[in-house]
Amino acid sequence: MKDKLKRASGQEVLAEPSAEELPSAGFAGHSKGYVPPVEDGSGVEVVIDPESERLQVLTPFAPWDGKDCVDVPLLLKASGKCTTDHISPAGPWLKYRGHLDRISDNAFSGAVNAFDGSAGTGKNLFTGKSGIRYSEIARDYKERGVSWVVVGDENYGEGSSREHAAMSPRYLGAVAVITRSFARIHETNLKKQGILPLTFVNPSDYEKFREDDRVLITGLDKLAPGKNVSVTIKHNDGTEEEIETRHTMSEQQIEWFRAGSALNKIAKDLNE
Repeated sequence: MKDKLKRASGQEVLAEPSAEELPSAGFAGHSKGYVPPVEDGSGVEVVIDPESERLQVLTPFAPWDGKDCVDVPLLLKASGKCTTDHISPAGPWLKYRGHLDRISDNAFSGAVNAFDGSAGTGKNLFTGKSGIRYSEIARDYKERGVSWVVVGDENYGEGSSREHAAMSPRYLGAVAVITRSFARIHETNLKKQGILPLTFVNPSDYEKFREDDRVLITGLDKLAPGKNVSVTIKHNDGTEEEIETRHTMSEQQIEWFRAGSALNKIAKDLNE
């Protein structure tokens, strides 16, 4: 920092560095390419080609309807590791990251089916057909106006912080994800998109889920921080099993769920 070297000519080099704290002429490229927003943006329309597969106008997710989840089908019981790349793969799919509907075609394409060991395919409980891509099953349920749940193993959602791993399931109709444990960032992303992230009080309850199950989640009108959520597993043979799940949602995050997403809640607050 302070020593100097001399060249043969006697010139001193490597002097102690010094510079202005901030550039006196401003930063290079300052404001280049920047277009300030209009004061009143209420009449501004962002025009996107409706045929585009790269960009899509986002519409708000529907708010919670105030009802419990009744006879909600099990879309997927994931076996073992289920990362964000299993839930929403990256790679070539990222070119669709601005088009939620198109990128949702990759939903759960890497998730391992706990019932037959296949990757990315399961059983449609309405048609009875197996070996169907999870995204196709989810779309069929959505067209029927039916929400669905996912059951996961340990550290569900580990990997990147990619929002699409939560946005795509929400877009396709997920209402809850029940796991042995969550990766922290993915759990938060689910909360932000209005999906209930629940964990088993008894981790062995994961084993109780069968392929043809439907799920009943009750007491959502009394959802509160630190209060467990009751889940009833309704088996195809007519038997039922009740289990307890817990959540880590704060009062603010519960408001996200009720509003349909964190963004919905922010927009609502701004308009009030």
